[in-house]
Amino acid sequence: MAQETAGDRPASAAVLVIGDEILSGRTQDVNTSYIANYLAQIGVDLREARIVPDETEAIVEALNALRARYTYVFTTGGIGPTHDDITADAVARAFDVDIGEDPRAIALLRERFSEGELNPARRRMARIPKGAELIFNAISKAPGFWIGNVIVMAGVPMIMQNMMDVVGPRLAAGPPVLVETIEAYGVSEGAYAAGLEAIARGHDGVSVGSYPSFTSAGFRNQIVLRSRDAALLARATSAAQAMLASLSKENAR
Repeated sequence: MAQETAGDRPASAAVLVIGDEILSGRTQDVNTSYIANYLAQIGVDLREARIVPDETEAIVEALNALRARYTYVFTTGGIGPTHDDITADAVARAFDVDIGEDPRAIALLRERFSEGELNPARRRMARIPKGAELIFNAISKAPGFWIGNVIVMAGVPMIMQNMMDVVGPRLAAGPPVLVETIEAYGVSEGAYAAGLEAIARGHDGVSVGSYPSFTSAGFRNQIVLRSRDAALLARATSAAQAMLASLSKENAR
C-alpha cells in the first residue's frame, strides 16, 4: 500500500495524536518525536502534528484536513477496549465506510485471549473500518489498521513502535535527511543572527536553525543544518563554521 510521490518531491506526513490524557498533561506524548525521527531516517518529511481530544467531531475534522494535505497521516491513541477509545469509529466516519467486528482481528486476539477472556470490551479492539488493512501487533495482538493514506496505531509507545516497524518498510521512502550540528561556543544568537540568515538564503535546499538552551554551565547555542544533499550541506556547514570563527576572533580582541 506504499504510495508514490509526485515527481522528485519527498513523501510528506502528519501525526494526529488522539487523547484527553495528552491535552490534560497527565500523559506525555513521546510518540510524535519517535515517528519524526523514524520518518527522517527513511526520507519522509513530517510536516505537521496535532493533538485532539477524544471527541468524534474533532478527530474527523482533523483527519480529513490532514489526509487531504499529506502523503500519510499517522494517528496514535484511542484504539483500546474502553468506551473512550473512539478512533476506529471516527476514522470510519471520515472515510464514510461501515465499521464492524473484523474476523481477522478476532483471530489475532484469540492468539492471546481465551474465549472466556475475549469479553465485549476486548472485542471492541476488533472493530475495523471496512476496506482497511490490519497492522500486526506482536506485543498485545490487538491490531492497528491502514485505510487510504491513514495509518492508525496504538497510543502505548512500545506497541506503537512495533507497529511502526511493520508499516515503515512499506512507506514511499526517499533520501534521508542529513544533519550537521555546530556548537556556537562563546557567540550569542544576536551576534550571528544576520550571518546565519545570509547562509540560509544562500544555500537553497538546506534548512538552517538556531537552538538556544540553558545548562548548568550557562547558555548554550547550537546551529543545526539539515539537507538531503550531502555536498550542499557540507558547503553550508563550512560557511557557518567560518562565520562563527570570525565572530569568535572579533570577541577575543
